[in-house]
Amino acid sequence: MKRVLVTGADGSIGRAAVVGLQAAGYEVTGLSLRYDHTSTADRPLVGDARSADDVGAALDGVDAVLHLAAIPHPSLGTPEEVFENNVAATFNVLAQAGQQGIGRAVIASSINAFGVPMNVNQVVPAYYPLDEEVHADISDAYSLSKSVDEQSARMAWRRWGTDVIALRFPLVKDHAELLKFAARAERDPSGMAREGWAYLDLRDGVRAIIAALESTVAGAHVVGLAADDILIDRQTDELLREYAPTVPLRRPVHGRDALVDTARAKELLGFTPRFSIHDDDQVVSAVTI
Repeated sequence: MKRVLVTGADGSIGRAAVVGLQAAGYEVTGLSLRYDHTSTADRPLVGDARSADDVGAALDGVDAVLHLAAIPHPSLGTPEEVFENNVAATFNVLAQAGQQGIGRAVIASSINAFGVPMNVNQVVPAYYPLDEEVHADISDAYSLSKSVDEQSARMAWRRWGTDVIALRFPLVKDHAELLKFAARAERDPSGMAREGWAYLDLRDGVRAIIAALESTVAGAHVVGLAADDILIDRQTDELLREYAPTVPLRRPVHGRDALVDTARAKELLGFTPRFSIHDDDQVVSAVTI
């Protein structure tokens, strides 16, 4: 594997992934609707991930695909726009890659793929820690699009034999941005209760992406990600008693233990998170991995 196509190359995760892949020795083709930032990709292309022609051209000489292009929140478009854009882009990228015989793809799913965090109804998770099999209850177009993306990954494997890892990202930001999110969450912890106050340092996000691209595991797999601890500086069991008292806990938690089960990431990808928002000596960098 020498060259990786990164769609959504001008997004926050996309920019960091391009730099991280290059630091790991890969050549990178970037694809983005536009570039508001200077891209370090050696082949930056402007194009639409929903376009067969644009993606087909971007795949020239590519050995693997990292698909990040999406409308990343239901508030950034109508339900129709969010769902149609995300599902069409993912299916098109996987189909074009499969038809060109590309054997490995990594796609960005979301912790929201099971629907509960953004649900408009007063529902709670079936249990903590959250894992990839937790019961889904979906009421918004974004969460639905990510759930369908995971099904598209399975279809691509069955149809073209493309091995696909769908990474369920939680909140992913660099250290400085995470501190801002944490400050807001401290003021009202209820807002993140249904996603277990989960987060991931951007540097770990890039490490997980590279681990997924370099993994030799076959098939289509959904892999949950999170830091080893929760975003805010409180005891996990204390938060659960206050904000999720009815949610069953499948294993004891101690200190600021995370509420996302990342065993599959370790088993399939050999990935464990390295960075914590609560480490005072963290160097604020989006690309140091």
